[in-house]
Amino acid sequence: MSPGILGKKIGMTQVFRPDGQVVPVTLLKAGPCMVVQRKTPATDGYDAVQLGLVEFIKPKRINKPATGHLKKAGVESTAKFLREFRLDMGTPASGDMKAGDQVLVSDFKPKEKVDVIGVSKGRGFAGVVKRHHFRGGEGSHGSMFHRAPGSIGASSFPSRVLPGMRMGGHMGNEQVTVRNLEIIDVDLEDNVLVVKGAVPGPNGSYVVVRRAKR
Repeated sequence: MSPGILGKKIGMTQVFRPDGQVVPVTLLKAGPCMVVQRKTPATDGYDAVQLGLVEFIKPKRINKPATGHLKKAGVESTAKFLREFRLDMGTPASGDMKAGDQVLVSDFKPKEKVDVIGVSKGRGFAGVVKRHHFRGGEGSHGSMFHRAPGSIGASSFPSRVLPGMRMGGHMGNEQVTVRNLEIIDVDLEDNVLVVKGAVPGPNGSYVVVRRAKR
């Protein structure tokens, strides 16, 4: 049993349950993946498995170090997107994974819970009202304080802006993890995973699907 799978976000739609309830879902093109490397406590200090998403891309799109890494693992297919999963030694099936093994969407079943990791959409530069949901000041009576951040630190002490101060800046384009999404359906023919709810990132972006930890 694989600890997770790699894929791409296709988009959102909706499905109907047998009782007529409408469920918003996200379609994920999950796999096929190959085990590129198996890390063990003896050689690497921890137990993990590295997966690569098999795609139809030109070999020149993969640099030479990555090409050599794939050849060393005996993986002939092109895998540009690689991610690592820590293995739980309490799961005997996970300990049997080795380089060259395939990971397919058939490892997941409906009603299972998964965590989806992706990079959120970039929104460019944004102020504190949009980025951090600041309330802002009064909108009338000449306040001249509408969408400004307000005080960002004392003048005499500490005479500097403390790290972590919420200010305007680049919004989005950050790694986001959505936990405990229910698997609604699994399409074995097209390698599509249907999960309930929204998934971070634009359509066509890479995502990591792992089994729910909580």
